[in-house]
Formats: sequence, C-alpha cells, structure tokens
Amino acid sequence: MEDVSDPPFRAVCKQYGADLMYTEFISSEGLIRDAIKSVQKLDIFDYERPIGIQIFGGDEEAMTLSAKICEATGPDLVDINYGCPVKKVVCKGAGAGILKDLPKMVSLTKAVVNAVKIPVTVKTRLGWDESSKNIEEVAERLQDIGIQALSIHGRTRTQMYKGEADWSLIAKVKNNPRIHIPIFGNGDIDTPQKALEYKNRYGVDGVMIGRAAIGSPWIFNEVKHFVKTGEILPLPTIEERIKVCKEHLLFSMKWKGEKLGILEMRRHYANYLKGFPNIKEFRLLLVQAETWDALQIIFENIIQTYSVKEMV
Repeated sequence: MEDVSDPPFRAVCKQYGADLMYTEFISSEGLIRDAIKSVQKLDIFDYERPIGIQIFGGDEEAMTLSAKICEATGPDLVDINYGCPVKKVVCKGAGAGILKDLPKMVSLTKAVVNAVKIPVTVKTRLGWDESSKNIEEVAERLQDIGIQALSIHGRTRTQMYKGEADWSLIAKVKNNPRIHIPIFGNGDIDTPQKALEYKNRYGVDGVMIGRAAIGSPWIFNEVKHFVKTGEILPLPTIEERIKVCKEHLLFSMKWKGEKLGILEMRRHYANYLKGFPNIKEFRLLLVQAETWDALQIIFENIIQTYSVKEMV
C-alpha cells in the first residue's frame, strides 16, 4: 500500500499479529535510477521477518535488475505487483495494466524468477474487466514458470475498489488440481468472522488483509484469537488506540526524522480515531501539531475526554 505500509506501519502490524508482510511497492524504474524514495523503501528489519519486497514495472530489464537489487538487501522473497489499479501505474503497462497482455506478464515474471535465488511471488487481480477474467490461466502459467505463491484480489482492474470482491474465482484457482502453490485471497476482509468464513468457504491457504489494517493493526491478533477460540475480542479502548498510535508515531519519527515523521503520520490519525463521536476537533489539532510535546498533550486530552464517555 503506497505511502502506508512503510516500516513504522509494519512495526505495529507485526507487534499485533501479522504473519507475513510486504513493503510498499517499489518502482523498478525508480530503483535502478537510485531514486531516493524508492531506495528508502528497501529498508527492512529482522523483527519483520518473514518480509517480502514488492516491485512493479513494465520493462523486463528494469524489473530483473531491480529484483537483484532487492535480493541483495536480504528479504525472504520478492513479490511482483500486477494488481495496482492506479492510472499512473497502469498507463505504464505496470501493476494491473499488464493484465491486458498475458504473454508479457509471463515473460516478465519468468525473467524475474530466473534473476534471483529467493522465492518470487505475485499479487494480481481477477482480470482487466468483466470480459477478461483470466485468473485461472494466469495462475497456471505463472506457476509453470516458477512463482512460489499467488495472492489474488477478488476484483478486476476496472472495478478499482468498488463493489464486492468476488472470491468464487479465487476458489476455482485454489481447487484446480494443477495448482500446487499456495493461493492467498484478498479483498473485503475487515472482520475476524469474515477472515475465517472466507478461508473455510473458499479453501484458500490464507487471507491477505490490507486496507482494514490501516488504523487497526490489531486486526491480525483479533483474527488469530477468533480462529483459535471462536470468541470476538473486545474493541480496543481509547487508551489502547492512543498507545498504538503513539508507538506508530515514535517509529515514524525515528525512521524519517522528527519533522517528516510527524508530517507523514498525519494521514493515519483519522483511521486510529474512527468511530468516536465529535472527534473532528481533536483530529484537526493533531494534524496541525508540529512537535512531539504538542502531540502528547493532545493525546492526553483525547484519552481524558473519551475515557469518561466510555465509562458513562
């Protein structure tokens, strides 16, 4: 997730139960040009393992070279993103844009697989649009050239993130007797109940959670607890939410520097505080604050205000 799944976000996700994580996707073109933002995304830490570095691009030479650069930093795997539906990515024949050219997808993937010694996995969608849902053929052909796992988002590119994800085709891929690699399902998993229901109903090897973890990294522990016990954990209190938010912020400041860390953390406050009544005023204060000390005072005021409301 661009500008979301950076090391600070991954740190809290790992702390609260994520099993396998991926970096933000990295432009292969940017990486081989040594673009600062792309290179910074290569930062991974031992406590994150297993961790995959995700790359995207539409040029075979750039993709193979970037895969080698990624491998040199020591990830557990390299993941190719063939699922991003954003126009600026798609128009370059990258991300979901390659879904319109299966032969190119195959040749590009094969080049990456052959370029590195670590496992290569792929994240993709059902197809470009309703008339070209070719995920079953995609799965077979990519498996045949050596990918080690496939994650499938249950929408086409033209759907973007609209409508309900269709997991029936994901199940067809998993149940194909020719398929022996792990198949992970993605799309609309936002509760522990749905995670377990979809895993059992569609038979996938695991579920991938993306947007639902933004502002709620504890969802991974919630899922694990529900799978193990059948019980729903209570919603985190305002104190617990602020605790995780502060952990996220502190890591952001440590990794990016205090000024940038505070600035880039602003996009997360609305998600951490979602659902609390009349929270807008506090959110506005948080995004205006420029120092750790100022933020500490606002956090404490939020706790005092909503702890009282929770007790009433």
